Amino acid sequence: MTDWEWTLGGLKSDKDPIWSDANILDPSSVLLTDKVAIVTGGARGIGAATAVALARFGADVAICDREAEDMARAAAAVEAQGRRCLTGLFDVRHPEPRDAWLEEVGEAFGRVDVLVNNAGGTFNSPFADINLKGEAALIAENFTQVTGFIRGCIPLMSEGGSIINVTSIEAHRAGPGFTIYSAMKAAQANLAMSLSLELAPAGIRVNCIAPDVIPTEGERMLGDESTDERSQLAPQPWLEGGSVHDCAAAVVYLAGDMSRFVTGSTIHVDGGNIAAAGWKRRITGRYST
Repeated sequence: MTDWEWTLGGLKSDKDPIWSDANILDPSSVLLTDKVAIVTGGARGIGAATAVALARFGADVAICDREAEDMARAAAAVEAQGRRCLTGLFDVRHPEPRDAWLEEVGEAFGRVDVLVNNAGGTFNSPFADINLKGEAALIAENFTQVTGFIRGCIPLMSEGGSIINVTSIEAHRAGPGFTIYSAMKAAQANLAMSLSLELAPAGIRVNCIAPDVIPTEGERMLGDESTDERSQLAPQPWLEGGSVHDCAAAVVYLAGDMSRFVTGSTIHVDGGNIAAAGWKRRITGRYST
């Protein structure tokens, strides 16, 4: 090829760095070969699906949860992908076992490349009925433990590290009945934006995924207006059939080099729910609010 050549895309120079082999997108950049990932709340639901997906793409995985039986199954599924799995049985709200476990992870793997802050929980209650003890528990489970894991993992991370907070669609809209939970998920999203700038000089990226209600064991435990019941309330304009694996796919993308220039962002895994912003599709096919 000469210095310049006409292509379907226009005039191209062989001296243009965009065409060098080093800069052309490599399919292998989606792989997580030999990376080390932590998934909190990794025993079931989105956490378990994420742990297995990370392993399938080549990562060794450490998972923590307070559900021993479910965590054993998740660990076995990770190991079935040919990857190592380290488990930690404790309540993420308690800093002492968390810090001890992170030290164990560091000794076992030598580093952490990916942190997925998935653990969290809530209950349905009007704000006025939540006492200070309940409020403190919600804040600890949905925010304080997240900052604790991030603070503990930063010393174990190097350039190329990725921190991913699993927030919620409620971080970006009102959450009546889940007021404290929604506020803490919004705090996680803002935390990610702020930390993305603070940690950028170290080459560490910080992002979020924000799922809508996804069918999981934890979601069914919330009781009123579960996934099945919500589907009967009104026709929905968004995509149907979302699962924990869609959330895991977004995490895999953010964990690897394919997203190396993405930080401070949120991927909405909600089938278009947040974009709908109150719009509904009626039986006639017309849209209304």
